[in-house]
Amino acid sequence: QLQACGGGLVQAGSSLRLSCTSSRSIFRATRLGWYRQAPGKQREMVALIQSDAGKNYADFVKGRFTAHRDNSKNTVALQMNSLQVEDTAVYYCYVQWGLTPGSWGQGTLVTVSS
Repeated sequence: QLQACGGGLVQAGSSLRLSCTSSRSIFRATRLGWYRQAPGKQREMVALIQSDAGKNYADFVKGRFTAHRDNSKNTVALQMNSLQVEDTAVYYCYVQWGLTPGSWGQGTLVTVSS
């Protein structure tokens, strides 16, 4: 239902853009965005877009990452700039409709080398 792409291997300081396409319209999605899970760590929120268009970012990505929502294409993207080695993780997109539990994408691996 959610297909993510855009991950890869890059050097520190580089940029990547992740994209997640939903097979279901995201027009009425109440919350959507990105989480990540690094090896040996718990999944953590990276960026979320709320239904009122407000955006929440984790402190560790503020000023570097930007989440975008495109209702016409049913996509949610994550523009990642100034990548750091610590950003290495599997990134998961997330979309929630109403109050029901959200849906997860399959994950896309981002590896940042020094």
